[in-house]
Amino acid sequence: MSASPPPPFIDLTHVTRTFRAGSRSPVHALRDVSLALPAGSFTAVVGRSGSGKSTLLHLLAAMDRPTSGTVRVNGTDVAALDDDGRARYRRETVGMLFQRFHLVPTMNALDNAALPLALAGVALAERRDRAAALLARVGLGDRLDHRPTELSGGEQQRVALARALAHDPPLLLCDEPTGNLDSATAAEVIGLLATLHRDEGRAVVVVTHTPAEIAAVAERTLRMKDGAVAEEVVTGE
Repeated sequence: MSASPPPPFIDLTHVTRTFRAGSRSPVHALRDVSLALPAGSFTAVVGRSGSGKSTLLHLLAAMDRPTSGTVRVNGTDVAALDDDGRARYRRETVGMLFQRFHLVPTMNALDNAALPLALAGVALAERRDRAAALLARVGLGDRLDHRPTELSGGEQQRVALARALAHDPPLLLCDEPTGNLDSATAAEVIGLLATLHRDEGRAVVVVTHTPAEIAAVAERTLRMKDGAVAEEVVTGE
């Protein structure tokens, strides 16, 4: 008898998200979305503005809750967590990368990358050692003392990526991570994400308006339209 397949790492079941504002008609950001993504997969989520891409990402990050349905990540019912549980989930499971880098302007690259470890109470020497190793991993071993204003956009995004990896999360969620970068620098960042996925087995979910950037590396593409998954294309596992 063959072994049962492992459960999905990300498992959404009949998820809806509806926003209401006073007397205005409700906005259905997600409509009955069900999907299953395996551990260590690289997924692109594409679609026009307002299609539900970012709402989906926020639910996976426990930054929002579904109106109905179930969001499970690595067996955890994310929507059922209380505030402390959601904070712990984000600290232990999720790394976030944004279009705007959200670096602290008064901190150098080393301390920006180490910030999640500082918030978790990791000792100064250990967190700086770990942050230095991560910055070297993303090609910034010679920029540890530079502040954000002394770095290019691509370098700032790589600092943000090192910060997202500081607590070694199994899931990396990226919201338009190349939106503020030129095409050559965007390709470098996408290449880093692909390497982290391939070499370290991290699950990566990238929301993007420009799917061509990640077509060569994503194993599946979810095309969102009007709050639903209009198409799912799997090119490899």
